[in-house]
Amino acid sequence: MIQPDFTPARIAILGASGYTGAELMRLLVRHPNARIRYLTGERQAGKPVAEVFPHLAPYGLPDLVKIEDVDWSDVDFVFCGLPHGTTQNVIAGLPHTIKVVDLSADFRLADVETYAKWYGHAHQAPDLQRNAVYGLSEINRQGVQNARLVANPGCYPTSAQLPLIPLLLRELIEADDIIIDAKSGVSGAGRDAKQASLFGEVAEGIHAYGIAGHRHAPEIEQGLSLAAGREVLVNFTPHLMPMSRGILATSYVRLKPGVSVADLRAAMAEQYANESFVKLLPEGIGPQTRHVRGSNYCLMNVFADRLPGRAIVISVIDNLMKGASGQAVQNFNIMSGVNETVGLDIVPVFP
Repeated sequence: MIQPDFTPARIAILGASGYTGAELMRLLVRHPNARIRYLTGERQAGKPVAEVFPHLAPYGLPDLVKIEDVDWSDVDFVFCGLPHGTTQNVIAGLPHTIKVVDLSADFRLADVETYAKWYGHAHQAPDLQRNAVYGLSEINRQGVQNARLVANPGCYPTSAQLPLIPLLLRELIEADDIIIDAKSGVSGAGRDAKQASLFGEVAEGIHAYGIAGHRHAPEIEQGLSLAAGREVLVNFTPHLMPMSRGILATSYVRLKPGVSVADLRAAMAEQYANESFVKLLPEGIGPQTRHVRGSNYCLMNVFADRLPGRAIVISVIDNLMKGASGQAVQNFNIMSGVNETVGLDIVPVFP
């Protein structure tokens, strides 16, 4: 619900010509607490939104402009969907009165040395990084509420952390024996033309990528280590699926002595009992990506492995929603002091 006398935030979406930008526009165009003032797209500058995204033609959105053409005095809140490595200097140059949710990886890793190791260049705004808050909404709601800069989590880290964090917090699984096998739709690679994303390269097949070196691994380990209270390293392998949207993360875990799968279910149910978007499915029901398409939900479940003392944890999200723009709007709502479901109460599209 909207606070009395609440003035809608004036919004700028940087990098609006990509998939996450399109999703942000879709979610914010009817959001009662948001007014989109600026949309930037460096290579699409000067074009109307209707030309770049015809499905958004009816909504009277402003034309795309370059970042230097934005009047920051007319902006309260920025969603930054710029490519990794380009965001730090842009955000560092913004007026301090503007709040930001950054959808790139530039502020997700708290340790700037870890960032430099995985992204191949030094962090350009270490002082800003120290004040950035990691925005896994259900886990760090209080931090998000008081933040000026929120680092929106990656899609794979969101799908993996949400089901595993409750189990590590309660010391129900062995932190040194976690295997995460995750599969994503092609939209996770962005909208730019790339050979690996061509229809002929993706259709009718599946392949692993970023093997033993995907940049989301340290982000996953950062969150799981905080939950476990010590360093956690995981075996994480992502795969590309011939679909446009969705992530399915299958995590293989070893139970602590005396722990049952029922205990894992109870922990997940307790952790998310009052959450709007994270849901534990009935026992025995396997989450599927088609069950969350177009929505901000994360559905999860846990199953007994046929190997004694082990369990299989499965979670699904829409990578462009809970894995990106949906969670960004959820964080915007939290930062703005309004109900975090505003603009996100969307029923999944099925089939």
